[in-house]
Amino acid sequence: MAKKIIAVVGATGAQGGGLARAILDDPDSPFKVRALTRNPDSDKAAALARRGAEVVEADLDDVESLKRAFEGAYGAYGVTNFWEHFSPEKEQQQAANIAEAAKAAGVQHVIWSTLEDTREKVPLDDDRMPTLMEHYKVPHFDAKGEANREFTDRGVPTTFLITSFYWDNLIYFGSGPQRGEDGVLALTFPMGAKKLPSIAVEDIGKCAYGIFKRGDEYIGETVGIAGGHPTGEEMAAVLSDALGEEVRYNDVPPEVYRSFGFPGAEDLGNMFQYKRDFNEAFCAARDLDESRALNPELQSFDEWAARYAGQIPIE
Repeated sequence: MAKKIIAVVGATGAQGGGLARAILDDPDSPFKVRALTRNPDSDKAAALARRGAEVVEADLDDVESLKRAFEGAYGAYGVTNFWEHFSPEKEQQQAANIAEAAKAAGVQHVIWSTLEDTREKVPLDDDRMPTLMEHYKVPHFDAKGEANREFTDRGVPTTFLITSFYWDNLIYFGSGPQRGEDGVLALTFPMGAKKLPSIAVEDIGKCAYGIFKRGDEYIGETVGIAGGHPTGEEMAAVLSDALGEEVRYNDVPPEVYRSFGFPGAEDLGNMFQYKRDFNEAFCAARDLDESRALNPELQSFDEWAARYAGQIPIE
Protein backbone atom coordinates (compact mmCIF):
# COMPACT_ATOMS: atom_id res chain seq x y z
CA MET A 1 0.00 0.00 0.00
CA ALA A 2 1.16 3.51 -0.77
CA LYS A 3 2.20 5.49 2.26
CA LYS A 4 -0.03 8.39 3.28
CA ILE A 5 1.44 11.88 3.16
CA ILE A 6 1.72 13.96 6.33
CA ALA A 7 2.32 17.62 5.48
CA VAL A 8 4.35 19.11 8.31
CA VAL A 9 4.25 22.87 8.84
CA GLY A 10 7.50 24.14 10.34
CA ALA A 11 9.32 20.93 9.49
CA THR A 12 12.70 22.59 10.03
CA GLY A 13 11.60 23.96 13.41
CA ALA A 14 11.26 22.42 16.85
CA GLN A 15 7.82 20.78 16.90
CA GLY A 16 7.49 20.07 13.19
CA GLY A 17 11.04 18.79 13.01
CA GLY A 18 10.32 16.36 15.83
CA LEU A 19 7.33 14.96 13.96
CA ALA A 20 9.21 14.72 10.68
CA ARG A 21 12.08 12.82 12.32
CA ALA A 22 9.68 10.54 14.22
CA ILE A 23 8.11 9.43 10.93
CA LEU A 24 11.45 9.13 9.13
CA ASP A 25 12.96 7.15 12.03
CA ASP A 26 10.25 4.48 11.75
CA PRO A 27 11.03 2.10 8.87
CA ASP A 28 7.54 0.61 9.19
CA SER A 29 5.72 3.92 9.20
CA PRO A 30 2.48 4.06 7.21
CA PHE A 31 3.29 7.70 6.47
CA LYS A 32 5.77 9.71 4.47
CA VAL A 33 6.85 13.26 5.22
CA ARG A 34 6.10 16.33 3.17
CA ALA A 35 8.22 18.97 4.86
CA LEU A 36 6.89 22.52 4.51
CA THR A 37 9.40 25.33 4.87
CA ARG A 38 9.86 28.91 3.72
CA ASN A 39 13.45 28.11 2.83
CA PRO A 40 13.79 24.77 1.04
CA ASP A 41 17.50 25.48 0.46
CA SER A 42 18.34 25.59 4.16
CA ASP A 43 20.67 23.04 5.76
CA LYS A 44 17.83 21.62 7.86
CA ALA A 45 15.60 21.20 4.79
CA ALA A 46 18.43 19.52 2.92
CA ALA A 47 18.98 17.14 5.84
CA LEU A 48 15.31 16.11 5.75
CA ALA A 49 15.46 15.65 1.98
CA ARG A 50 18.49 13.37 2.31
CA ARG A 51 16.48 11.21 4.70
CA GLY A 52 13.65 10.84 2.21
CA ALA A 53 11.31 13.72 3.02
CA GLU A 54 9.63 15.62 0.20
CA VAL A 55 10.57 19.27 0.80
CA VAL A 56 8.02 21.84 -0.34
CA GLU A 57 8.23 25.63 -0.18
CA ALA A 58 5.28 27.17 1.66
CA ASP A 59 4.62 30.29 3.75
CA LEU A 60 2.07 30.56 6.55
CA ASP A 61 1.23 34.06 5.35
CA ASP A 62 0.40 32.77 1.86
CA VAL A 63 -2.73 30.61 1.95
CA GLU A 64 -2.37 29.63 -1.71
CA SER A 65 1.10 28.19 -1.06
CA LEU A 66 -0.38 26.14 1.79
CA LYS A 67 -3.20 24.86 -0.42
CA ARG A 68 -0.63 23.64 -2.93
CA ALA A 69 1.49 22.09 -0.20
CA PHE A 70 -1.47 20.26 1.35
CA GLU A 71 -2.77 18.89 -1.97
CA GLY A 72 -2.95 15.10 -1.83
CA ALA A 73 -1.96 14.91 1.84
CA TYR A 74 -3.81 12.62 4.24
CA GLY A 75 -2.74 14.57 7.32
CA ALA A 76 -1.24 17.91 8.28
CA TYR A 77 0.52 19.20 11.38
CA GLY A 78 -0.15 22.88 12.04
CA VAL A 79 2.01 25.05 14.30
CA THR A 80 2.74 28.77 14.49
CA ASN A 81 5.63 30.66 16.10
CA PHE A 82 4.47 33.69 18.09
CA TRP A 83 8.03 34.49 19.17
CA GLU A 84 9.08 35.16 15.59
CA HIS A 85 6.90 38.27 15.31
CA PHE A 86 5.14 38.84 18.69
CA SER A 87 1.80 39.44 16.92
CA PRO A 88 -1.28 37.53 18.16
CA GLU A 89 -3.26 38.81 15.20
CA LYS A 90 -0.70 37.47 12.73
CA GLU A 91 -0.67 34.13 14.54
CA GLN A 92 -4.47 33.87 14.30
CA GLN A 93 -4.35 34.69 10.60
CA GLN A 94 -1.73 32.03 10.04
CA ALA A 95 -3.91 29.50 11.85
CA ALA A 96 -6.84 30.54 9.66
CA ASN A 97 -4.66 30.01 6.60
CA ILE A 98 -3.73 26.50 7.77
CA ALA A 99 -7.39 25.66 8.38
CA GLU A 100 -8.52 27.14 5.06
CA ALA A 101 -5.84 25.27 3.14
CA ALA A 102 -6.63 22.00 4.89
CA LYS A 103 -10.31 22.40 4.10
CA ALA A 104 -9.62 23.22 0.45
CA ALA A 105 -7.26 20.26 0.03
CA GLY A 106 -9.56 17.79 1.76
CA VAL A 107 -7.03 16.87 4.43
CA GLN A 108 -8.49 14.02 6.50
CA HIS A 109 -6.71 14.71 9.80
CA VAL A 110 -5.14 17.93 11.06
CA ILE A 111 -3.26 18.20 14.33
CA TRP A 112 -3.31 21.83 15.50
CA SER A 113 -0.68 22.69 18.12
CA THR A 114 -2.55 24.94 20.51
CA LEU A 115 -2.77 26.27 24.07
CA GLU A 116 -5.44 27.48 26.46
CA ASP A 117 -7.21 30.81 25.97
CA THR A 118 -6.46 32.18 29.43
CA ARG A 119 -9.21 34.81 29.15
CA GLU A 120 -11.74 32.07 29.86
CA LYS A 121 -10.44 32.03 33.44
CA VAL A 122 -9.00 35.54 33.68
CA PRO A 123 -11.24 37.98 31.76
CA LEU A 124 -9.75 41.19 30.44
CA ASP A 125 -11.35 43.21 33.26
CA ASP A 126 -9.78 40.93 35.90
CA ASP A 127 -6.94 42.87 37.49
CA ARG A 128 -5.16 39.84 38.95
CA MET A 129 -2.81 40.17 35.99
CA PRO A 130 -2.36 43.05 33.55
CA THR A 131 -4.06 43.08 30.16
CA LEU A 132 -1.47 43.09 27.36
CA MET A 133 -1.80 44.50 23.84
CA GLU A 134 -5.31 45.67 24.85
CA HIS A 135 -6.94 42.32 24.07
CA TYR A 136 -4.98 39.55 25.80
CA LYS A 137 -3.80 38.25 29.15
CA VAL A 138 -1.21 35.76 27.80
CA PRO A 139 -0.95 36.71 24.12
CA HIS A 140 0.94 33.63 22.94
CA PHE A 141 -1.60 31.37 24.65
CA ASP A 142 -4.78 33.31 23.91
CA ALA A 143 -4.16 33.69 20.18
CA LYS A 144 -3.70 29.94 19.72
CA GLY A 145 -6.70 29.10 21.87
CA GLU A 146 -8.90 31.59 20.04
CA ALA A 147 -7.71 30.17 16.71
CA ASN A 148 -9.15 26.75 17.53
CA ARG A 149 -12.45 27.96 16.08
CA GLU A 150 -10.80 28.49 12.70
CA PHE A 151 -10.72 24.71 12.42
CA THR A 152 -14.03 23.87 14.07
CA ASP A 153 -15.98 26.54 12.18
CA ARG A 154 -14.74 25.13 8.86
CA GLY A 155 -15.48 21.54 9.86
CA VAL A 156 -11.85 20.51 9.48
CA PRO A 157 -11.23 17.09 11.11
CA THR A 158 -8.84 18.23 13.81
CA THR A 159 -7.07 17.03 16.92
CA PHE A 160 -6.25 19.91 19.27
CA LEU A 161 -2.83 19.17 20.78
CA ILE A 162 -2.15 21.19 23.93
CA THR A 163 1.59 21.44 24.46
CA SER A 164 3.73 22.32 27.48
CA PHE A 165 6.77 24.38 28.45
CA TYR A 166 9.83 23.13 26.57
CA TRP A 167 12.79 21.99 28.64
CA ASP A 168 14.79 23.06 25.58
CA ASN A 169 13.95 26.65 26.56
CA LEU A 170 16.68 26.27 29.17
CA ILE A 171 19.13 25.99 26.26
CA TYR A 172 17.75 28.20 23.50
CA PHE A 173 15.35 30.68 25.09
CA GLY A 174 17.37 32.09 27.96
CA SER A 175 15.32 30.33 30.65
CA GLY A 176 18.22 28.36 32.11
CA PRO A 177 20.00 28.94 35.42
CA GLN A 178 21.75 32.29 35.80
CA ARG A 179 24.70 32.90 38.08
CA GLY A 180 23.96 35.36 40.85
CA GLU A 181 26.27 37.88 42.49
CA ASP A 182 27.09 35.21 45.09
CA GLY A 183 28.32 32.92 42.31
CA VAL A 184 25.50 30.41 42.75
CA LEU A 185 23.27 29.38 39.84
CA ALA A 186 19.58 30.15 40.19
CA LEU A 187 16.59 28.89 38.20
CA THR A 188 13.99 31.67 38.27
CA PHE A 189 10.26 31.12 37.80
CA PRO A 190 7.25 32.85 39.42
CA MET A 191 5.62 29.51 40.21
CA GLY A 192 5.88 29.19 43.98
CA ALA A 193 5.78 25.50 44.92
CA LYS A 194 3.39 24.61 42.10
CA LYS A 195 4.14 22.10 39.33
CA LEU A 196 5.29 23.07 35.84
CA PRO A 197 4.00 20.70 33.15
CA SER A 198 6.88 20.53 30.70
CA ILE A 199 8.38 18.37 27.98
CA ALA A 200 11.34 17.74 25.68
CA VAL A 201 10.37 19.47 22.46
CA GLU A 202 11.30 16.43 20.35
CA ASP A 203 8.70 14.45 22.30
CA ILE A 204 5.93 16.75 21.09
CA GLY A 205 6.53 15.52 17.56
CA LYS A 206 6.65 11.92 18.73
CA CYS A 207 3.33 12.32 20.54
CA ALA A 208 1.83 13.87 17.41
CA TYR A 209 3.06 10.86 15.45
CA GLY A 210 1.32 8.63 17.98
CA ILE A 211 -1.93 10.52 17.36
CA PHE A 212 -1.66 10.13 13.59
CA LYS A 213 -1.01 6.40 14.01
CA ARG A 214 -4.31 6.07 15.93
CA GLY A 215 -6.25 6.98 12.79
CA ASP A 216 -9.42 8.93 13.53
CA GLU A 217 -9.46 8.08 17.26
CA TYR A 218 -8.45 11.59 18.32
CA ILE A 219 -10.30 13.60 15.67
CA GLY A 220 -12.46 16.18 17.39
CA GLU A 221 -10.61 15.63 20.66
CA THR A 222 -8.34 17.82 22.75
CA VAL A 223 -5.28 16.06 24.15
CA GLY A 224 -2.63 17.62 26.38
CA ILE A 225 0.89 16.30 26.67
CA ALA A 226 3.82 16.64 29.07
CA GLY A 227 6.93 14.67 29.95
CA GLY A 228 6.64 15.55 33.63
CA HIS A 229 5.08 17.88 36.19
CA PRO A 230 8.14 18.94 38.21
CA THR A 231 8.19 21.82 40.68
CA GLY A 232 10.84 24.51 40.44
CA GLU A 233 12.62 22.98 43.44
CA GLU A 234 12.64 19.57 41.75
CA MET A 235 13.96 21.02 38.50
CA ALA A 236 16.75 22.82 40.37
CA ALA A 237 17.73 19.59 42.15
CA VAL A 238 17.86 17.66 38.86
CA LEU A 239 19.93 20.40 37.24
CA SER A 240 22.30 20.44 40.22
CA ASP A 241 23.05 16.77 39.65
CA ALA A 242 23.31 17.12 35.87
CA LEU A 243 25.54 20.20 35.95
CA GLY A 244 27.67 19.09 38.87
CA GLU A 245 27.10 22.28 40.86
CA GLU A 246 24.37 23.74 43.01
CA VAL A 247 21.33 25.22 41.29
CA ARG A 248 18.86 27.02 43.54
CA TYR A 249 15.21 27.61 42.74
CA ASN A 250 14.52 31.34 42.82
CA ASP A 251 10.80 31.92 43.24
CA VAL A 252 9.85 35.52 42.43
CA PRO A 253 6.44 37.21 42.32
CA PRO A 254 4.91 37.41 38.83
CA GLU A 255 5.06 41.20 38.89
CA VAL A 256 8.83 40.99 39.41
CA TYR A 257 9.19 38.54 36.51
CA ARG A 258 7.10 40.85 34.31
CA SER A 259 9.53 43.68 35.10
CA PHE A 260 12.66 41.84 33.89
CA GLY A 261 12.55 43.76 30.61
CA PHE A 262 13.48 41.13 28.06
CA PRO A 263 11.21 40.79 25.00
CA GLY A 264 8.09 38.90 26.08
CA ALA A 265 8.74 39.22 29.84
CA GLU A 266 5.21 40.50 30.55
CA ASP A 267 3.65 37.74 28.45
CA LEU A 268 5.71 35.04 30.19
CA GLY A 269 5.13 36.55 33.63
CA ASN A 270 1.40 36.31 33.05
CA MET A 271 1.82 32.80 31.64
CA PHE A 272 3.62 31.52 34.71
CA GLN A 273 1.08 33.21 36.98
CA TYR A 274 -1.74 31.51 35.09
CA LYS A 275 -0.03 28.14 35.45
CA ARG A 276 0.51 28.80 39.17
CA ASP A 277 -2.97 30.08 39.94
CA PHE A 278 -4.81 27.36 38.00
CA ASN A 279 -2.24 24.65 38.60
CA GLU A 280 -4.51 21.70 39.27
CA ALA A 281 -6.52 22.16 36.07
CA PHE A 282 -3.40 23.01 34.05
CA CYS A 283 -1.67 19.80 35.14
CA ALA A 284 -4.81 17.68 34.73
CA ALA A 285 -5.08 18.83 31.09
CA ARG A 286 -1.64 17.31 30.43
CA ASP A 287 -1.91 13.66 31.42
CA LEU A 288 1.42 11.86 31.72
CA ASP A 289 -0.01 8.38 31.19
CA GLU A 290 -1.73 9.39 27.95
CA SER A 291 1.41 11.19 26.80
CA ARG A 292 3.45 8.03 27.36
CA ALA A 293 0.84 5.88 25.62
CA LEU A 294 1.18 8.09 22.55
CA ASN A 295 4.98 8.18 22.82
CA PRO A 296 6.55 5.21 24.64
CA GLU A 297 9.96 6.95 24.37
CA LEU A 298 8.72 9.93 26.42
CA GLN A 299 11.59 11.43 28.42
CA SER A 300 11.43 12.51 32.04
CA PHE A 301 13.17 15.72 33.09
CA ASP A 302 15.91 13.65 34.73
CA GLU A 303 16.55 11.83 31.45
CA TRP A 304 16.46 15.03 29.42
CA ALA A 305 18.83 16.83 31.79
CA ALA A 306 21.31 13.94 31.82
CA ARG A 307 21.40 14.12 28.03
CA TYR A 308 21.32 17.85 27.34
CA ALA A 309 22.36 19.82 30.45
CA GLY A 310 25.82 20.28 28.97
CA GLN A 311 24.24 22.43 26.24
CA ILE A 312 22.69 24.89 28.70
CA PRO A 313 24.71 28.13 28.46
CA ILE A 314 26.27 28.77 31.87
CA GLU A 315 28.47 31.76 32.58
